[in-house]
Amino acid sequence: MKYILAIDQGTTGSRAFVFDRLGRIVSSSYREFHQIYPAAGWVEHDPDEIWRSVELVTKESLSRKNIKPTDIAAIGITNQRETTIIWDKKSGKPVHNAIVWQCRRSAAACDKLKKDGYAEVFHNKTGLVIDAYFSGTKIKWLLDNINDLRSRAEAGEICFGTMDTWLIWKLSGGKIHATDYTNASRTLIFNIKEKKWDNQLLKILKIPEQILPSVKPSSSIFASTQKNVCGLISGIPIAGDAGDQQAALFGQGCFSPGETKNTYGTGCFLLLNTGEKCTLSKKGLLTTLACDIKGNPCYALEGSVFITGAAVQWLRDELKLIKSAGETEKLARQVHDTGGVYFVPAFVGLGAPYWDSGARATITGITRGTSRSHIIRATLEAIAYQVKDLVNIMQKETGEVLNSLRVDGGACRNNFLMQFQADISNVRIIRPKITETTAKGAAMLAGLAVGFWNTAAELKPALRQEKMFFPRMKNTTRAKLYAGWLKAVEKARSK
Repeated sequence: MKYILAIDQGTTGSRAFVFDRLGRIVSSSYREFHQIYPAAGWVEHDPDEIWRSVELVTKESLSRKNIKPTDIAAIGITNQRETTIIWDKKSGKPVHNAIVWQCRRSAAACDKLKKDGYAEVFHNKTGLVIDAYFSGTKIKWLLDNINDLRSRAEAGEICFGTMDTWLIWKLSGGKIHATDYTNASRTLIFNIKEKKWDNQLLKILKIPEQILPSVKPSSSIFASTQKNVCGLISGIPIAGDAGDQQAALFGQGCFSPGETKNTYGTGCFLLLNTGEKCTLSKKGLLTTLACDIKGNPCYALEGSVFITGAAVQWLRDELKLIKSAGETEKLARQVHDTGGVYFVPAFVGLGAPYWDSGARATITGITRGTSRSHIIRATLEAIAYQVKDLVNIMQKETGEVLNSLRVDGGACRNNFLMQFQADISNVRIIRPKITETTAKGAAMLAGLAVGFWNTAAELKPALRQEKMFFPRMKNTTRAKLYAGWLKAVEKARSK
């Protein structure tokens, strides 16, 4: 067997990658799927449409290079985290659209939990803040609002899962209901210290434990494929599973405490490996489970930004200012600056370090001379400003100066953005040759589980850097620009 198949199920699309023994991408395929907005601040996905997209990209990634299913040694899965699906255990049919991690419909329930004094209870056990971002209150919303669903849950007739669990269920022909530690740690009901579902938190949210999946290390044999599912043969081990950001941390080779990466996707996610040390943040960061060098659980600090790449999609799909994300670099360079324009893309509130679910997107500083290029440049700069917010808070939290930042994800290919990121954050930006590190991390976890690779160190050559960006902005300019950003954020906030 020659290859590892990695399925990267993201927020706006599904990808499949085939990796060889040297950690190189041999083939890939991508398909977007619909974003569903039933009400202001609500976001849903159709789980069946997502599954069809996964079937399509899996088949295409093999057929494009005439790769036989018998050549696949194992499958790794990485996924959009926190997105919540509940389905019927017998029929396998979803009872409702998936509630996406961006969705704010459970914000009122979160406010009540905080008002009732549960903030510290959840934080101490899960490392998270009470926020609609996480799965727990999404599960509660579904149980409270779908007719007879709670009684069916108590009777053990339904299954809950994040997107990885849904894919494992489908690939195994409905036989295996499982997840990994990294995804479980994002649900708001998993005790990251004891590494198990927490009975007290389940009781508070009124979630029956019988609907929850079993939890395993990220590099494990979770299940085996069934014949003809996604055009595959039966018996291929599904051997890697990690939430997208933890997979990217692993795929970047951040195996040791102190190593940091930032992923530019629909949102941005800055993770710092803290090893065996479980550090509970006091400054708005999250504590989460990640993967050590063997794929077993370790800890990480995380800063989460909800909307970054999605803001560029907004320029494309709603404002029609661009036809593709690739145009933004050239257009941003057509102006020397934003002309005083700031864009705070708080479409679904603000994540770290603000955690303001009531914040709304705001564009400030517009004048008669504001052009399309100014708006586009302000959008790219907004991505970098939000990452700078995370860098600042990470440095304050740890007391350590971050001198460099490894980057990945689609937007890291934008040289204008990467240079501005280095300038405004005053850190060195390191971009790898293979920027699809989320999928690579999933492949590495799967390959390690089945002996395709003996150690993660074997893949170090595949982690080579492609380019570095050094800060060259004057301190006075940096301070002035960032002060303008903070003023714009205050205008967008609800508090």
